[in-house]
Amino acid sequence: MVTRPATGADLAAIVAIYNHYIITSPCTFDIEPYTTHTRQPWFGQFDGERRRCLVATDGDTVTGYACSGEFKTKPAYRTSVEVSVYVAHETRHGGIGTALYSALFDALRGSGAHRAYAGITQPNEASMALHRRFGFHDVGVYREVGYKFDRYWDVAWLERNLD
Repeated sequence: MVTRPATGADLAAIVAIYNHYIITSPCTFDIEPYTTHTRQPWFGQFDGERRRCLVATDGDTVTGYACSGEFKTKPAYRTSVEVSVYVAHETRHGGIGTALYSALFDALRGSGAHRAYAGITQPNEASMALHRRFGFHDVGVYREVGYKFDRYWDVAWLERNLD
């Protein structure tokens, strides 16, 4: 497995991985699948500094991605990032998420990012465990904040220092 910065050539694979979770899981509150065209504005945000997107590959196959993006739009939040990681459903539990987060947090060193935040739909023990391994701690829970699959979902918010 190799981790590296994502390129435009990876976007179709990234979209396919994410669309699986849109359709099958409450871990994202997106409802409608994306196309590479509709996902392009999201992909265009990555600046190689605080906003990054990395992929894991096995040969020519993208097996997952991790990204850091804007936490909030107001200027005083610029040193905070929201992070996420998605692994291709068929390759879960192979250490890909761990490798991606290791590479992402290494890449964020020296970028000016101070704090990382992650919102995790509950329940999701695997994602909570992954984030805790990387030093995230609980900030709070938004109760019944998202509605998907005919029910409400809670989101736990976690943070970690990046300095």
